[in-house]
Amino acid sequence: MINLRYRASTYIGRRNRRRFVNGLASLAAVVPSREVAATVYSLSGESDWPEQVASIRSFLRYVGQPKQYVVVSDGSHSDASKKWIERMNPCVSLRRWDSVAKPDLSCRIKRYAEQHFLGKKLSLLVSLPVDGPTIYSDSDILFFRGATALARLLESPMPSPRYLLDSWPSLDARLLASESERESPVNGGFLVLNRVPDWTDALQRLERMEGDCVFFTEQTLVHLALKASNAQPLPADQFVLRADDQFMFSDRYARNGIALRHYISSIRTKFWHQTQIFS
Repeated sequence: MINLRYRASTYIGRRNRRRFVNGLASLAAVVPSREVAATVYSLSGESDWPEQVASIRSFLRYVGQPKQYVVVSDGSHSDASKKWIERMNPCVSLRRWDSVAKPDLSCRIKRYAEQHFLGKKLSLLVSLPVDGPTIYSDSDILFFRGATALARLLESPMPSPRYLLDSWPSLDARLLASESERESPVNGGFLVLNRVPDWTDALQRLERMEGDCVFFTEQTLVHLALKASNAQPLPADQFVLRADDQFMFSDRYARNGIALRHYISSIRTKFWHQTQIFS
């Protein structure tokens, strides 16, 4: 049976994405209402540069202007997409992932980075300098009016790292020592760090793991490192990762009270239903 609501939602999402790209030159620059003492990193490539631009604009609008917003390129960005990213605000810059990654990463991580986008993401996260509040944000995250909660979090003493709670433990079982390690699963798409995570045990497990790294290997290593660092989940009703409205036309969770929603691949079309991206 054809789900007309889902098909209509997908059609409108694709149409709005084209509208955004075609009309980007006419959009006014976002003027942040506050400054936030944080550095933000995001990894993306040519295929998702429109999402990256819309995500940054929403951060500037609803969170504020960070000290730096560093877009780390997987190496695929064209000159045109680089222009759109870097012209948004003086705080935004674009750097290649291999200029950010530590030179002493293990051969296993380097091989993963050569084979998979998420290997590049792991290289970035393991290499992140954390000098004061530091955020990692995927390019498919939109921020909403409730993101003032994030701005307040960044202004207050943060005793432990914070993470986006996943709706399901999407983990590589080869890296887990027991079923109990699946609890309160970390989603690697949005992290708020107050110190460098403890990667020791996670990376030792990676070296011992048999077989090749797969899609969820990176997220599992982030999960283990954050748990070893006593990280706490962000409130799931404000910092949203849910996909149970995938086959609905509407966006069940996008409302003014939320801080952000992570529009993972199964619901990516809903990212482009948000009218804020056109202002």
